Amino acid sequence: MATIIEMPKLSDTMTAGTLVNWLKEEGETVSNGDMIAEIETDKATMELEVFDDGILLKQFVAAGDQVDIGTPIAAIGDEGETVEAPAPVVVKEVPPKAQDQEATRDETNRPTAPADIPAPAPGSIKQQPAPTAPPDSDAPARIRISPLARRLAEEKGVDLAQIQGTGPGGRILKADVLAAAGGDAPALPQAAPKTSSTPAQSRPVAIAAGAPIAEDADIPLSNMRGIIASRLVESKTTVPHFYLEIEIDAGPLMRLRAELNANLAELPPEQGGIKFTVTDFILKGSAEALRRVPQVNASWMGDRVRQHGAVHLSLAIAVPDGLVTPKIENAHSKTLRQVAVEARDLAARARDKKLRPDEFTGSTFTISSLGMLGIDSFFAIINPPNAAILSVGAILKKPVVNERDEVVPGQRMKIGMSCDHRVVDGATGAQYLAALKTILETPALMLV
Repeated sequence: MATIIEMPKLSDTMTAGTLVNWLKEEGETVSNGDMIAEIETDKATMELEVFDDGILLKQFVAAGDQVDIGTPIAAIGDEGETVEAPAPVVVKEVPPKAQDQEATRDETNRPTAPADIPAPAPGSIKQQPAPTAPPDSDAPARIRISPLARRLAEEKGVDLAQIQGTGPGGRILKADVLAAAGGDAPALPQAAPKTSSTPAQSRPVAIAAGAPIAEDADIPLSNMRGIIASRLVESKTTVPHFYLEIEIDAGPLMRLRAELNANLAELPPEQGGIKFTVTDFILKGSAEALRRVPQVNASWMGDRVRQHGAVHLSLAIAVPDGLVTPKIENAHSKTLRQVAVEARDLAARARDKKLRPDEFTGSTFTISSLGMLGIDSFFAIINPPNAAILSVGAILKKPVVNERDEVVPGQRMKIGMSCDHRVVDGATGAQYLAALKTILETPALMLV
């Protein structure tokens, strides 16, 4: 009997997922542990693993479709076995926020129903409402086409009925529209050449005044980007932020890092080889500071404040479509080397879409660093339910005044902290940053 694969719940806050890409096609053999599709959740794009052996009999949704968790998306069974597909529905193509910005039209160019029409019941595939046709209507079947391809076809005047889609289930893609239009989009118009006796190679290029450098483009929101937007707005508007900042003497830290790397970087991993980054020291130092000032390692719970007994440290990692914050569990009890190894593993698996759902949840404190991108100072938005987030800037060489009132070269790093004032008072936040400053300016403390 065929096994029905449903849209899984891949994060604690996920209600729907977008099937980004099928990794296995209908008719292919699959085995326990194979990845058959890429699913975009509200937090990341992850691969969908199967736990059955057999043939991928049927794909119920196409790449680009967004469906509720629990909705059948595929069937696996024995070769030659038949499987009943779910009742036909019109699958939503444009994310809700994109629908608020532009009207969508079906293949007959009749306007769809308003974007604020009630959503379908939970568990069903999300639908894009369409006008109701009389029972004897001979209107053509709905054309499956990506939003970008539809806009491109309208711009180029391409008849969609004459295009054979090459995407999953016959969906029309951008490449199909371009092929039907006779090639790529036309280049931007250029000013006509002027007649001149000046040699061609030295003749200045004429550019129309005020000409755009590119065409306007509306980019539909991905699942992740939409959720990031809503959560940041929620955090900034419901959490009373206040901000603190300190400047660290990074000289001792950089000297210790150079000494460790000079002796360890060339060794193989099995012999303890590793190359520490500045972020490794920040992570370890932050966890140690939370041991000393545990009031910051807390969360607002509505009717109480929960002070966490363990430090589960999240690190903000940039991925192509947004930001993920996987956590290092029990960072307070791990060595500098363990923290560094785990941080690298999380970053690599975040880029490869291999993170597990449980690695996104349960953090108690977050660190965001833009120093490697040349940003010397900033304040990040709090990542609820954390009560604070650190913002780590670049290490800059600058003149400083030493204890003998001499102006000497120095290395300085600014660290900002955004705090939830419901949980962390100014004095408490200052105590935490003072503890962090002591640890980072005496980095040998992180080795004991």
